[in-house]
Amino acid sequence: MQNFDYLTPTRLIFGKGVIKNLPEVMAPLGQKILLTYGGGSIKKIGLYDKVKELLKDFEIYELPGIQPNPKYDPSVLDGVKICKEKQIDVILAVGGGSVLDCSKAIAAGAKYAGDPWDLITYKVKAKAALPIVDVLTLAATGSEYDSGGVISRTETNDKIGYIDPLLYPVCSLLDPTYTFTVSKKQTAAGCADAMNHIIEQYFCADSTLLNDGFMEAGLKSLMVNARKCLENPEDYTARAEMMLTCTYGCNRIYSLGNSPSGWPCHGMEHALSAYYDITHGEGLAIITPRWMKHILSEKTVDRFVKYGVNVFGIDPALDKFAIADKAIEATYKFFESIGIPMHLREVGIDESRIHEMAHHVAANEGLDKAWAPLLEEDIAAIFTASL
Repeated sequence: MQNFDYLTPTRLIFGKGVIKNLPEVMAPLGQKILLTYGGGSIKKIGLYDKVKELLKDFEIYELPGIQPNPKYDPSVLDGVKICKEKQIDVILAVGGGSVLDCSKAIAAGAKYAGDPWDLITYKVKAKAALPIVDVLTLAATGSEYDSGGVISRTETNDKIGYIDPLLYPVCSLLDPTYTFTVSKKQTAAGCADAMNHIIEQYFCADSTLLNDGFMEAGLKSLMVNARKCLENPEDYTARAEMMLTCTYGCNRIYSLGNSPSGWPCHGMEHALSAYYDITHGEGLAIITPRWMKHILSEKTVDRFVKYGVNVFGIDPALDKFAIADKAIEATYKFFESIGIPMHLREVGIDESRIHEMAHHVAANEGLDKAWAPLLEEDIAAIFTASL
């Protein structure tokens, strides 16, 4: 078991109607609010009006239109500009993980005199950040309970995970009813994203029975409840459990004391969505079974056996490579069964930039140091197998 230093300062307020707590949460943080949100779904479900009503005594400025795979330019830069010009006290992110990821970069950039990209690329360490509160509308990324986000810079095809302890939300308000209207496509992609967060932590050299059990339960919970949510989008119990399972995804609580894995699937998918702007969860679902197949070996097989037996109930009496193959196939079949396209060509990616993307990943993601190391030729092979 590895040493660790752990703190999660984020307050979680969970359940039906918790939006009523918003004024009490915001009051100590300041009067001037930057309200960040995406494409307008919060207006369709009445959440925008509810927020404005609850915060009528505050001074609110808005940054709408934050896209999936949030963009440095314009969203981060526009948000930083508003914060500086209006002397914003606190950011309120209302939406999914992309809105929150973008808001985190804005929060740091607002307190930095230089180019915010310096912070995102770790050239400079942030010394301060604006406080962030969020009202979540999509179960997927876990950004509501962690200190990081992913920002894309279109002109350089960069998609960078930016992590800093200053970026933990002060408070996350989680009402599962706000996910009732999430489309089947995004519900499935959110499930795949959260499953991959767990898988990235599960496949490592050093783990504990406690962590393995927690992660195995998380994976089973996501698979069971995603199906229920797809069958009945207003199944509160399923939406609630799925939301909480996703929330735990990236704040390390699943894997405290585990050795690092390198998060190879995220490293590879970052290139896919940076170059082609595809849905992050779909890209992960496509890549993951091919990565599993590629790294299966005498070194890794025992981990796949545990995964297959404990997550999918595969007969432990079988040959260990047979168990591993069945586990990989079961992973693929689950993603396929919830409607995710399982080939890159289905999401508009062909072979033309495979080697360019593989080179980009190899140069920037450090996957040669992952639990199962990947060189440029390995990455290209996984991309090719995913076509």
